[in-house]
Amino acid sequence: MTSPADSAGPDGTSPDGAAPAARTADVLLRPLVPGDLDALEEMEEALFGAGAWSRASLAEEITGPGRWYVGAQDRASGELVGYAGLWFDGYDGQVMTVGTRPDAQGRGVGRMLLDALLDRARELGAGDVLLEVRVDNEPALRLYERAGFERFGRRKGYYQPENVDAWTMRRRA
Repeated sequence: MTSPADSAGPDGTSPDGAAPAARTADVLLRPLVPGDLDALEEMEEALFGAGAWSRASLAEEITGPGRWYVGAQDRASGELVGYAGLWFDGYDGQVMTVGTRPDAQGRGVGRMLLDALLDRARELGAGDVLLEVRVDNEPALRLYERAGFERFGRRKGYYQPENVDAWTMRRRA
């Protein structure tokens, strides 16, 4: 799971995939903690619907071994408006998720989060960074392609329960 499906700007970009500096959200990136679970659960449901991770899955992800999760906190309100996670297996990084709250989309939050994951992958010495994204999520595809990711495979029925295919993408860390 990497970004919200079937919604405009789930990746924090404008409709054309760009994140103009003038529109970038004033957010602070910080590590996610168990105290963020209420906000994460709410965003998961809003962004991913039937495919949303459960609270237990979210809790395991943000504290699991080899995982690194970051949140985007709005400086003015203090609210969490986005989140992203990376798993490092000792060789490659895997983008586990990128999500931006619907009312914060189109302001560059998704790109900021993705860039933080890519920076972390480089720090860890990852060779490649991999991800899966819904084949019908054009805004996320634009974000990832602009960040240098290339499609290299398709996973049939990857997203459940919707049974939607995923593109597998990769880039050098």
